[in-house]
Amino acid sequence: MKSSSKRVLTQWEPENSEFWESTGKRIAQRNLWISIPNLLLAFAVWMVWSVVVVNLPNLGFTYSANQLFWLAALPGLSGATLRIFYSFMVPIFGGSRWTAISTASLLLPAFGIGFAVQDTATPYSIMLLLALLCGFGGGNFASSMANISFFYPKSQKGTALGMNAGLGNLGVSTVQFVVPLVITASVFGALGGEPLTWVKGDVTKQMWLQNAGFIWVPFIAAASLAAWFGMNDIASAKASFSEQAIIFRRKHNWLMCWLYLGTFGSFIGYAAGFPMLIKMQFPDVDAMKYAFLGPLVGALIRPVGGWMSDKLGGATVTFWNFIAMLLAVFGVLYFLPSGWSGGNFWGFLAMFMVLFITTGIGNGSTFRMVPVIFMTERQRDAAGKGVAAQEQAVRDANKEAAAVLGFSSAMAAYGGFFIPKSYGTSISMTGGPEAALLGFIVFYVTCIAMTWWFYARRGAEMPC
Repeated sequence: MKSSSKRVLTQWEPENSEFWESTGKRIAQRNLWISIPNLLLAFAVWMVWSVVVVNLPNLGFTYSANQLFWLAALPGLSGATLRIFYSFMVPIFGGSRWTAISTASLLLPAFGIGFAVQDTATPYSIMLLLALLCGFGGGNFASSMANISFFYPKSQKGTALGMNAGLGNLGVSTVQFVVPLVITASVFGALGGEPLTWVKGDVTKQMWLQNAGFIWVPFIAAASLAAWFGMNDIASAKASFSEQAIIFRRKHNWLMCWLYLGTFGSFIGYAAGFPMLIKMQFPDVDAMKYAFLGPLVGALIRPVGGWMSDKLGGATVTFWNFIAMLLAVFGVLYFLPSGWSGGNFWGFLAMFMVLFITTGIGNGSTFRMVPVIFMTERQRDAAGKGVAAQEQAVRDANKEAAAVLGFSSAMAAYGGFFIPKSYGTSISMTGGPEAALLGFIVFYVTCIAMTWWFYARRGAEMPC
């Protein structure tokens, strides 16, 4: 293999089985296993507010329920917006350099939260700014997935992307499991600052909420260095923004944005809003004992969704998965507290576990669909035009698919804003989250219809 430097790979042919087995597979796996912890940390920082907001009122921060939902929702809004730009960064800057820089940027919100939550007089506007900065973590997903897509052959993209995203998504459950533990102790001693007093009824305790930010700092630094020195750039993946912008003229880019909003948008939105929803609907339940379970199962099952799609076809898995998601939302509605019932927390939790599992499977299956769709489309265009045209079609398909993976993840990440904000709006206007959940059901119906018509039915335009 020739390379102009240790970082840049000037020969990269994953569809060539001889090259893949002798050289490519080893390099691809190294890049994947460095990418995963970088992405996990990105998700942890992105979702840290889902845990922090639950504790703020008991520490003396006088914010309304709507203000708390804003803090939980804003990282989703900024992360989704940043993903639009991050989607195109890997072909411009290179995967190793961009992964290292984007991970290092997480130090800003990690340090910022650590200092801000030590003082109940910190202005709400500062909290809003820090919530927006946590969007850096959300943006990283788009570039990470685009980068890993270049390293693997079409037959293994579903599994590889599922591994990167699924284990990276573990950052959501990690933050919801780790933070409640580290905020109960002076992990960093005098360097970490003084605790605040947490009060609920007659119960008081000392809490180091600043550890919710500080705990990630050493890991972010280590992961950034690993990406800088251990990952590679692929020379053939280089492309300007104008070259990648062709995806905005591709119909299937927009269709897959809609479907991925239904899967990943649901996953990240439910994860962001789950702790507060539990706290408000079942106030006697300790939300943080259970909130991490949903993102955990959703993240762990995502590689299975990719693997199933490699075997059964992404469209088939996606179609039936959306049906299961719709039924699970009906289940959540059934177990919610109502005027004539106090609700059933265990039934509510079980239905949300089903929802998280199906979002994870759908995340894997939709991302398996994208590379197949664009490879098929470009190869159809090049059919009968000779070997050179076919080879160019493969290169174009890989670049377009990478851009679509990033851009669709940007659109989907808005679910991290709209779902928790929908809960807050529904509760403030109607007294409960039912209106928001009914809106989600209508949306899933459109996803089922779209998947069946364009991809899953016999004679579909783009079977995948």
